[in-house]
Amino acid sequence: MDLSPLDAAGIAEAVKAAQSAFQNAGDFNELKAAKLAHSGDNAPITKANMQIRYLEKAEKPQAGKLLGQARKAIQSALNEATARLEAEQEERILEEEKVDVTLPTRGTPCGARHPLPVLMEDISDFFISLGWDIAEGPEVEHEWFNFDALNFGADHPARQMQDTFYIDGVETLPDRGDSAAKEEPAKCAPQPGLVLRTHTSPVQAHVLIERGAPVYIACPGKVFRTDALDSTHTPVFHQVEGLAVDKGLTMAHLKGTLDHFARAMFGPEAKTRLRPSFFPFTEPSAEMDLWFPQKKGGAGWIEWGGCGMVNPEVLRNAGIDPEEYTGFAFGMGIERTLMLRHGIADMRDMVEGDIRFSTQFGTTGRGN
Repeated sequence: MDLSPLDAAGIAEAVKAAQSAFQNAGDFNELKAAKLAHSGDNAPITKANMQIRYLEKAEKPQAGKLLGQARKAIQSALNEATARLEAEQEERILEEEKVDVTLPTRGTPCGARHPLPVLMEDISDFFISLGWDIAEGPEVEHEWFNFDALNFGADHPARQMQDTFYIDGVETLPDRGDSAAKEEPAKCAPQPGLVLRTHTSPVQAHVLIERGAPVYIACPGKVFRTDALDSTHTPVFHQVEGLAVDKGLTMAHLKGTLDHFARAMFGPEAKTRLRPSFFPFTEPSAEMDLWFPQKKGGAGWIEWGGCGMVNPEVLRNAGIDPEEYTGFAFGMGIERTLMLRHGIADMRDMVEGDIRFSTQFGTTGRGN
């Protein structure tokens, strides 16, 4: 039976029923069902409100007041129930999703920088501290810069395919202002091609031609040779070469620079010695040995690199008068330096990409 809009007692019962249903709702689904039952289109209060149109004009104000108060009470009860369930839900979420910050965790391991670029940065920092510049050059190099400018003869063994990666294509010689070369370039010199540089010395030729003298530079970088990968060789490796050209430089300046560099790389006990040797781009030339306290089997000398005074012909090729300027140069492998510093026995460990190799050097988190 429908509720009369003038039935105060019936309307009060409907309100109490709605309030009770909302208070007893245990979740939002139950509250939704109670809302439809007590304030939806088929709810007693809603149907009673629709009957007001059929009342006498004098009765309508009383009915409107009764039903308005009823709807307000029902809505208030609904709001209270909604707030209660929301608070219970938040409390439940906080309880279920709380984190015990005292529990031990397994942190995500960080990556690690490879020790080779880290060492190259340390070497660059050392020479910058001396006031030297760091110079770079192309890895695909003109054969003239890689060999001819450095006094390598046309029949030098290093030019052969078993030592050098040659690139297809022919390039003309760099324009050095030779008028005869402009008129008859084919008669002045052969036109060599491109190579993957076999050492970083071509950077020295570029810098000398571009800047002239005096100059103090270090050239760390990647080089390429046709070596098979084994425990002590790799076809792609890194070198650092140093070049100083100025007035009055001697072998004594070279020796002092090498000793200072050795101590920076290997500690205060490190020192160097020079043994006579031959390189096309230096004269006199020397093999450089390092006094190595951590040498396997006991402290002793171990070969580290090559050095010497810049050959006058190299200076002339760069347009520098060897009667006015002298210079010294040296070079050593960065992989070899890393192997000596850390006792690495197999060079292949450096190129396999195993993160465990890098993390052992303590370089985790250094740089991005």
